Amino acid sequence: MAITNKKILIIDDDEFLLDMYVVKFKESGFDVEACRGGEDAILKIKSGLSPGVILLDIVMPGIDGFEVLRLIKKDGLSPDALVIILTNLGQKEDVEKGMRLGANDYIVKAHFTPSEVVKRVLELMENKK
Repeated sequence: MAITNKKILIIDDDEFLLDMYVVKFKESGFDVEACRGGEDAILKIKSGLSPGVILLDIVMPGIDGFEVLRLIKKDGLSPDALVIILTNLGQKEDVEKGMRLGANDYIVKAHFTPSEVVKRVLELMENKK
């Protein structure tokens, strides 16, 4: 069965990384929406954006990724979306916190190339069905 919702919301305050992931996901056939912060992402979702995947950085000014995740889950925003944390925070406590808050996966940026991240997202989407 084909993956149906290839709309992805990428939330990262690092413009260089954001652009790089946007290009990689577009090359893989995704409909990409990008946000440079948590506030912007929450507003887009509340105004009707319905991504199949949310790729979420943790360390951002304003609302951090943990808070974005908490708000998404608490308010039932994008209930069908896979939420994947993509961050440089690799401490066990951070991973556990992310998973406890409801993330579907936790990827440490330094351990994966952008192409590997796309592959991992596609695998998670396949396994979700």
